[in-house]
Amino acid sequence: MQEANLSVGRVAKRAGVKVSTLHFYEAKGLIKSWRNNGNQRRYKPDVLRRISVIKAAQKMGISLEEIKQAFAALPKNRTPNTQDWQQLASQWQQTLNERITYMERLRDYLSGCIGCGCLSMNSCPLYNPEDTLGDAGSGPVILDKK
Repeated sequence: MQEANLSVGRVAKRAGVKVSTLHFYEAKGLIKSWRNNGNQRRYKPDVLRRISVIKAAQKMGISLEEIKQAFAALPKNRTPNTQDWQQLASQWQQTLNERITYMERLRDYLSGCIGCGCLSMNSCPLYNPEDTLGDAGSGPVILDKK
């Protein structure tokens, strides 16, 4: 078993995050530290891989709660290995594809409305006289149409 001998400062520097970020991740249950005899935090070396997975997932738009749930599904909450990462990426791929589709719809509606140059209230797909779209639900119902 790897010894927990990396200081919080060393982990922060190596992972490219602030010490406060490590404390935040720990408070959220994403990483774990141990205390030495002097009551200082110490980390096992594999925490660096775990932080890398967190950062990569966040860059993809995966929430910390989703990351935490994915980590919890690993045997004994171990650090993800290559196979685990492939499985996580596969699970998150559908979510990412849905987000991409949503963003494309948003882009297309905005460019269609603004791109016409006139901002005509008669032809703008975003114009909603007398809140007629309210019957379809709350929020941006046009963008939520698939």
